[in-house]
Amino acid sequence: MPLFLSTRPGDAPLSGGGAAARAWRAAEHAFDRLCGVDDNPLRQLGGLGFYLFWLIAVTGIYLYIFYDTSVEGAHASVEALTHAQWWAGGMMRSLHRYASDAFVAVIVLHLVRELMLGRFRGFRWYSWVSGVPALWLAVAAGVVGYWMVWDTVALFVATATAEWFGALPGFGPALVRNFVTEGAVSDRFFSLVVFLHIGLPLVLLLAMWAHVQRLTHPQTGASRAVTLWSLGAMLALSLALPAFSGPPADLVRLPASVPIDWFYLAPLPAIYAASPGLVWATSVGVTLLLAVAPWLGGWRRPPAAEVVADHCTGCRRCFADCPFAAIAMAPHPGGEGEIAVVDADRCASCGICAGSCPSSVPFRPGAQLVSGIDLPDLTVGALRDEIDAVFREQAAAGSTLVFACLRGAMPAPRSGRVVFGLPCAGMLPPSFVEYGLRAGAAGVVVVTCASGDCEYRFGVRWTLERLAGQREPRLRRGVDRARLAVFQMGREQCAALEAHIESFGARLAAGATGSAAGGVRRRTFGGNRHD
Repeated sequence: MPLFLSTRPGDAPLSGGGAAARAWRAAEHAFDRLCGVDDNPLRQLGGLGFYLFWLIAVTGIYLYIFYDTSVEGAHASVEALTHAQWWAGGMMRSLHRYASDAFVAVIVLHLVRELMLGRFRGFRWYSWVSGVPALWLAVAAGVVGYWMVWDTVALFVATATAEWFGALPGFGPALVRNFVTEGAVSDRFFSLVVFLHIGLPLVLLLAMWAHVQRLTHPQTGASRAVTLWSLGAMLALSLALPAFSGPPADLVRLPASVPIDWFYLAPLPAIYAASPGLVWATSVGVTLLLAVAPWLGGWRRPPAAEVVADHCTGCRRCFADCPFAAIAMAPHPGGEGEIAVVDADRCASCGICAGSCPSSVPFRPGAQLVSGIDLPDLTVGALRDEIDAVFREQAAAGSTLVFACLRGAMPAPRSGRVVFGLPCAGMLPPSFVEYGLRAGAAGVVVVTCASGDCEYRFGVRWTLERLAGQREPRLRRGVDRARLAVFQMGREQCAALEAHIESFGARLAAGATGSAAGGVRRRTFGGNRHD
């Protein structure tokens, strides 16, 4: 069995992952059929969060223009804004409210998605840990925003928050007196509230910026369809259920009941249903558990990519293609040009860099193929050696050569088929397609993850662009495209993949594959098409 069929520490099993990952993928694929892969909101949660943040900022700036930062004027100014100019101020207030709720929902969904798909360990630890504070910063900013209205809900929020913090050492229960004693709340307090409501989102924006620092080409926006549909839905909700204030806050009399925004205020009723101490213990415990999650479970990282100085030309292709900004360029130790430098802590061990290296050409002379950058445990040289070993056998001549991503649908090796599993389809240098054909393969099949499902973000995209001649290194134009098929299929589509590979092999055997003038023939199943 070829070396490249075995999994390494950190690689997913060939069966397709856990039940949680399968459940999430099923939900994503359902939305794919409804919205299309490129406009699926579940695949754009990070970018949608950035979009909602800026929408909240724009609507908040408009509201602040008309806001009176005083005890007497706060509630009155919000009411005037809501009713006197309902067509502008009222809509802005409602949109600000619903965009804020959606922002929290998107953050939670984004966290759940990465957790269910297992994308929080190893090289992803920084992105995960830096994202944990974002939820609490968003909730804190929203809670402070409710204070600014200074109605009965604001009074409940202020009082409950004071009682919650009063349970901490150094605060004490007397803190709540500031919100139940007439004359205790001053204009200075509202100046502080405004400062917090502006300052906390700025800190949140800084956290969001830090969150994407280990990604190249981070998704900081959603597709046009997703943004327009989201905006339209929130505008419709703003018209149907506009946001209104309650009666003005009365420090002499606390309200018996108030409406609760469960997106932001859920912890506050809990301190009365249970106790402030228990809510603190739960909140801190969940936060710490999320923060240490990347190091739980005994997950072991595969070896990081390594650079061979004598073969690195400083071409910057690996630098441009690395999805996780794990490669930097530095002066070459030989004194001329540059050399790639790998940050092992950031490296995903996906092999995309090896697939982009111009020295990963199997036609290079020599007994050993050494690439400028490569995975130490799964080298392109070893891949070439195994192809040579397989096709030296007469029985392998005329077989279909399959290069498949271990994270996607994995075909079984059988008579008339040779299968090599790769950590990512992006690890495959395009020249290996031609090499396999010259070695004696009747045809070559490249199997990537389904569109949008790439474990390493750009593996599918870079593979398709390289094979289509749109990205370096390119598949040579002289290669017979009729003998190449590319399938984008998820783990749950193994049976369909088997059928399509068999069909491709039958067409090759019958000489009925036709021509594919103008580029690589691409096939996408399960409702996903990439053109």
